[in-house]
Amino acid sequence: MEKNKEKVTAGVKEIARLGKVSIATVDRVIHNRGGVSKKTKAKIQSIIEKLNYQPNVLAQRLALTSRGTIRLAVLLPAISEETEFWQAPLDGAKQALDEIKQYGIHIEQFLFDQNDQKSFSKQVKNLIKFKADGILFTPTFPEESTKLIERAEKTGTPYVLINADIPQTDTLCYIGAEIFSSGYIAAQLVHYCIDEKKKVLVANIAAEIDNNYAILRKEEGFMNYFKDNNLPNEVLSFKTTQTSYSSVSKRLSGLIKKQNDIGAILVTNSRVSVVAKYLESAGLKDIILLGYDFINENITYLKKGFIDFLICEKPQEQGYRGIMALFQYLVFSKPMEKKYFMPIDIITKENYQFYRN
Repeated sequence: MEKNKEKVTAGVKEIARLGKVSIATVDRVIHNRGGVSKKTKAKIQSIIEKLNYQPNVLAQRLALTSRGTIRLAVLLPAISEETEFWQAPLDGAKQALDEIKQYGIHIEQFLFDQNDQKSFSKQVKNLIKFKADGILFTPTFPEESTKLIERAEKTGTPYVLINADIPQTDTLCYIGAEIFSSGYIAAQLVHYCIDEKKKVLVANIAAEIDNNYAILRKEEGFMNYFKDNNLPNEVLSFKTTQTSYSSVSKRLSGLIKKQNDIGAILVTNSRVSVVAKYLESAGLKDIILLGYDFINENITYLKKGFIDFLICEKPQEQGYRGIMALFQYLVFSKPMEKKYFMPIDIITKENYQFYRN
């Protein structure tokens, strides 16, 4: 054990000598801590690559034990009556923790109301007080999320975004679907299912729409498919920030009465079951309905035949991979992939029983 520690120390000393910096500076670069300029960090990393230096796993464990625990923060929406979607990434994070807790990893959850920007801001403040070594979160509110990213980069705190990225932001790591392609594939499914005389409805049902990058990007991909393929179908838009069933069903009823030749509806998030419930109550089984996420409410209507397709992007695996990426980055200095795209799976009544998030 002492020999292993001596080898690691000798390696660090040589790197420090060649780089003309202190051993402490080399240690900060190796363990991805802040306080080192970009220029110095690049120089040290170049020397590490030339020497093919590999931090000893046993020494890493010893170092970890000496400083206590590595604290990871998970900032995600709370489970609500509207949707159970966010249980999946939380389950994924717990699965990862079960595998790595022996390394001294601790995960703290900061859950917010996805319909309340103030709730998000409050939890961000709590997260900052927590002084996390790494952060896993979804950028539900882009402006506040960008501020959190800027703070994390300033302090040298690694972070992973899941489920949605932030446009025009050079984020450290994103794990999730390629969102534009997800919408594009949804349009392709609709194209296969209806004739060119039928209208198509894109339904955005969310408390926050204008700043919801995931929803808007899916819609953009969907519209581009029809444009790229010169399809004559008229695409209608349905937007509501009132997400309750009573509100959605009332508005949908009025729209469908005016537009009685709608052949397909895309719901751009997990609230597709709300539309399915309306179609069931109205006896409308001839409208193709597709939406997102493998959750119980949606599976119920998939089995009944009121949802035809669920587009799924493995949220549990996103949570798992996000925590593992932070762990490997902090403990073993393994670089994180800038973008790790999840598969875009199409689930139907015939294959749902074989699927796992």
